[in-house]
Amino acid sequence: MHHGNHFYGHAHVLAEYCGLDPADPPRIDGYLQHGWNVVDGLGAGTPYAPGRPIFVWSERTRRRAWSMNRPMATVIGSPFLYLLNSLADDEQPEDGQQPERDGTIWYPFHGWEGQKVDGDHRRLIDEIVATEPGPITFCLYWHEYSDARIRAAYERAGRVICHGYRGYMRMRTDTRFLHKQLAELRRHKRVASNRLSSAVFYGVAAGCEPAVYGNPMQLAKEDAPTAERIRREWAELHGTAPDPGTARRIALAELGDGYLASPAELRATLGWTTGDQR
Repeated sequence: MHHGNHFYGHAHVLAEYCGLDPADPPRIDGYLQHGWNVVDGLGAGTPYAPGRPIFVWSERTRRRAWSMNRPMATVIGSPFLYLLNSLADDEQPEDGQQPERDGTIWYPFHGWEGQKVDGDHRRLIDEIVATEPGPITFCLYWHEYSDARIRAAYERAGRVICHGYRGYMRMRTDTRFLHKQLAELRRHKRVASNRLSSAVFYGVAAGCEPAVYGNPMQLAKEDAPTAERIRREWAELHGTAPDPGTARRIALAELGDGYLASPAELRATLGWTTGDQR
């Protein structure tokens, strides 16, 4: 259906979970939520064909979709949780000793092809360095990582990485995006950003302590009331040291913990049980 279903390798992760070829996932019969959002699960501006299913991460998102006259919303949980649960055994070393986490992985708020983010990166970096106690890994989105000026500013303050290219129109998708993100999150003690985002929730689910602070920056043509509502509605997740227990409860709920389907159920839900869906 929509090419956004392949963003971050989501369709590939779900195909592998279902026992299908992760390199060539079948076409999903509907729209798959590709990032945490506070509306109906679709990305802003996503053209929607009425009557098509929307596969959302959480019950809360499903209720919002229904309130927006999108009754075809079904909760399946986030692809990240499917991956995390599938690789849970990887967290158990043979000697029983858990590797020690160290430092902070920091995700600066980012733009994309259609919207650029505007803000003082140098000022944000200064605040991060003054706040974080240990080594810092800055994970830039591909859009900022490709900007040599922005990347250099972060390289002067710590290690800089990029999980890969999200993909566009099913081209250049880094199908291992979530795998690389999970591996990095498991290395760090803290996960932080200047905006509450998917990455923060992923980090909390993977065992990191969260933080959301610093200049939130401005996205071109951003819906300011929505951004303000996020800061107001999830106030307990903002700050340099939110309560880890509260954060984990909220993160797992937003990611759809408790709604993950079995491989057979997921194949049926996504339309992967009859013929060639490509």
